[in-house]
Amino acid sequence: MGLQNTKAPRGKRANIVMLGLDSAGKSTLLFRLRYEDVPLTVPTVGFNVDMIEAEKDFTLTFWDVGGQKKMRELWSNFLDDTDGLLYVVDSADKRRLEEARREFALVLKEESIQNVPVVVLANKQDLAGALNAEEVTRRLRMQKHCSDRNWYVQPCCALTGEGLPEALQRISTFAKQYSKSKETFTVLLET
Repeated sequence: MGLQNTKAPRGKRANIVMLGLDSAGKSTLLFRLRYEDVPLTVPTVGFNVDMIEAEKDFTLTFWDVGGQKKMRELWSNFLDDTDGLLYVVDSADKRRLEEARREFALVLKEESIQNVPVVVLANKQDLAGALNAEEVTRRLRMQKHCSDRNWYVQPCCALTGEGLPEALQRISTFAKQYSKSKETFTVLLET
């Protein structure tokens, strides 16, 4: 039996910050993206970090940050050096969607993520009464808040995995484009 390669994957890397209100399903989504089975999750106090090789030679580091009110005050600390934002909403909890929109708008005003691409995951599509992607787009006012960046709203279900391959592909493509544009800008500044 030969030795296995235990080195970290080489190639390009991108940082993805995952935000959303508590109970939106962020940790469950991250587990589902990374592993086949989904363990029972508990509220995230602090943050979880995981790396996923989205494609050959391109690795995404996901920062899943807790969504409780106290943690939201610290969200801005996680936004430096971000190549993509995954914002998770519970599309079946219409009562908290306005709160989710307000927090989303505040995050997007942060200078450190100006022009950073956004993928909104409209989670819990398996629940009765869940809003579809068009309705989530309208309620979050995506066209207004994201006019300066690439954005997409992906309906999904963390428990079944539905919509997650598409979400991973979309955030990967956006992050790759964004990190290339950052490199180009840096080269221009240095010349």
